[in-house]
Amino acid sequence: MLANDPLYITPEDYLAAEEISPIRHEYRDGEVFAMTGGTLNHNAIILNVALSLKLQLRGSGCRVFAESAKVRIETRNAFYYPDIVVTCDDRDRPSKKQYAEHPSLIVEVLSPSTARYDRTEKFADYRTIPSLCEFVLVSTDLQQVEHFYKDERDKWNLIDAADPIQLTSVNCSIALAEIYDDTDIPAA
Repeated sequence: MLANDPLYITPEDYLAAEEISPIRHEYRDGEVFAMTGGTLNHNAIILNVALSLKLQLRGSGCRVFAESAKVRIETRNAFYYPDIVVTCDDRDRPSKKQYAEHPSLIVEVLSPSTARYDRTEKFADYRTIPSLCEFVLVSTDLQQVEHFYKDERDKWNLIDAADPIQLTSVNCSIALAEIYDDTDIPAA
């Protein structure tokens, strides 16, 4: 959408509206998209991963956010709500900030309605964040995780599945059993 289009929403207007909105919206280049709710399994996975990361990162200076924290992607003129975001950058510390801009790790828990978008356009946008080193997709159909890591040449690679998953950007690991605890999702 072009900035001179009468339906174009500026980032400033989006952020102002988001502060008072009862539902969350994502923003991409002048367009706003309402977020849908997830299943109980989806929510359990987010809680399991966020709690594990929070406990492992306590005292490290890294911060873990789940669901309601926005990430700004300046190069794409976008704001997304990842399921989990970890930032270790002091520039993301001001208490009045509405969003993180320098994440190290992003985790998306896939829903049938968002899986394609999370894997394609959203991941393409995330890859433009210079600080981002790892991106993890967690399935809600089977106990399966896709783990992407940016190498020293800034090339993104799919890491062979391992249990536990080693999140080197934040020096954490998490087992599949821990990710899928308290869900009824079958093993892959």
